[in-house]
Amino acid sequence: MLSLNQAFESGSEGMEQVLLLNATFEPLNVIDWKRAIRLLTLGKVEVVEEYDREIRSVTFAVKLPAVLRLLNFVRHRKKHVKFSRLNIYARDGFRCQYCGQKFESQNLTFDHVVPKRYGGKTEWSNIVTCCHRCNRIKGGRLLEDAGLKLLKKPVKPDWVPFIMISVSVKSVPESWRDYLYWNVELKDG
Repeated sequence: MLSLNQAFESGSEGMEQVLLLNATFEPLNVIDWKRAIRLLTLGKVEVVEEYDREIRSVTFAVKLPAVLRLLNFVRHRKKHVKFSRLNIYARDGFRCQYCGQKFESQNLTFDHVVPKRYGGKTEWSNIVTCCHRCNRIKGGRLLEDAGLKLLKKPVKPDWVPFIMISVSVKSVPESWRDYLYWNVELKDG
């Protein structure tokens, strides 16, 4: 058993992460155990699955939640789409827009279709996901000068890009597995 301070200090053994579900059991987010306890004490969630560990304070003891479900449905509102590296990658499906290969985010960069030196701007319609190899080939040149073609024209998405979470099957807590069916890709290894 851990006290709240010990659990906070240890921050290990995978117990600090809690899967948060919408009222419809759709996975929404992964939150830390402290936020999970706050939501629980505020009566905003119900515990669906628990870890074997217990946390204690002076006034209460509770099994550490592994999966929580919101009691009220959270509607996904259309949001302003933030211009960010990760959202560019998500818009382009983590695929180089020149060679078409799919990569992990650490093996990607972004490219100005029309280079800055030719007046190209850093905006949705001029930035594409690019692998390092194609980025070196293109350099600061125009597409036709580099002998490259775009897979698709870059546009500002009118939706918040859906980020596929990839987790190792070995690292996913067993208690989460029944709830990860839509937006999490499980990989062996």
